[in-house]
Amino acid sequence: MIEYLSRKVLHQLPAESAHDLSIKILSSPLSCLVNKKIHDNPVKLFGVKFPNPVGLAAGFDKNADAVTGLCKLGFGFIEVGTVTPKSQTGNPKPRLFRLPDNQAIINRMGFNNKGVDYLVEKLSNFKANIPIGINIGKNKITTNEKAVEDYLNCFNKVHHLADYVTINISSPNTVDLRQLQQQDSLIKLLNELKNTQLKKAKYTPIVVKIAPDQDENATRTIAQTIKKSQIDGIICTNTTIDKNNLKKENHQNETGGLSGKPLLSRSNKIISIVRNEVGKDFPIIGVGGILTEDDAMSKISAGANLVQIYTGLIYQGQSLIERINTKLESHMKNKIT
Repeated sequence: MIEYLSRKVLHQLPAESAHDLSIKILSSPLSCLVNKKIHDNPVKLFGVKFPNPVGLAAGFDKNADAVTGLCKLGFGFIEVGTVTPKSQTGNPKPRLFRLPDNQAIINRMGFNNKGVDYLVEKLSNFKANIPIGINIGKNKITTNEKAVEDYLNCFNKVHHLADYVTINISSPNTVDLRQLQQQDSLIKLLNELKNTQLKKAKYTPIVVKIAPDQDENATRTIAQTIKKSQIDGIICTNTTIDKNNLKKENHQNETGGLSGKPLLSRSNKIISIVRNEVGKDFPIIGVGGILTEDDAMSKISAGANLVQIYTGLIYQGQSLIERINTKLESHMKNKIT
């Protein structure tokens, strides 16, 4: 009942105001009101043990302000960020829009964050009870030719605090960022990151988050390049710029990345293509369009090892975490028997 009422109240506020209030609540003593037991359904991926396969996608807690509260919701892992070397305000407001008839969100936030040093300070004194991923990107003012420097800067500062690091080259809200998915740029970026990773005393897995909008051949090339670079995993997918076939409602024509239910089938198709390309043992995290436990199951069926939610949390509340875990645990038991 508390969860239902709080969601009702938050949905009366503008989308970004509701998000900011959620962060404040989860970073305050009030977070004790949402303390949930972590579902025990362990998965081991790229050397990291996840207590269950349901995580929070990047974008919700960009600055690691609310990790204390988020770790009480029952997630098996949390991904914070996207964080950039320097703080930046992001794109002009309004930049976050609910599409309730479509069970979707459009955002054009633009990597608004307080900078990597702030995030490092927040996490340095935090003892997590679940794995923490850190999602890193480049600053808007950094050209693609110098993007490698931004990613290396962030990786060098966060790797010792992260259970894994995500390379975000797929947000549609930073101009030309997705060009880094092109083969030559991608090879250069991943080779530099891999060389840096291998020099560290602590091995921190690196995963790459890819877009859902490229065609099948481009997706295969991206998957091949990531695997050949000996990067540890792939996250499929970021938000989409394809807004065809949306139900008519306010804000449906806003620019930005679309998340939620309309993304599910496209994201699942990308997972399937990537899985076929990289083989059965390569780690894949599935995200995009999970509003129900069956949606999560469809990502596992498509080839994902773990799943992440964000928009589903907004529309369905924290009970979605437990429902998904119960569904996936039942599936694993049936698979074993």
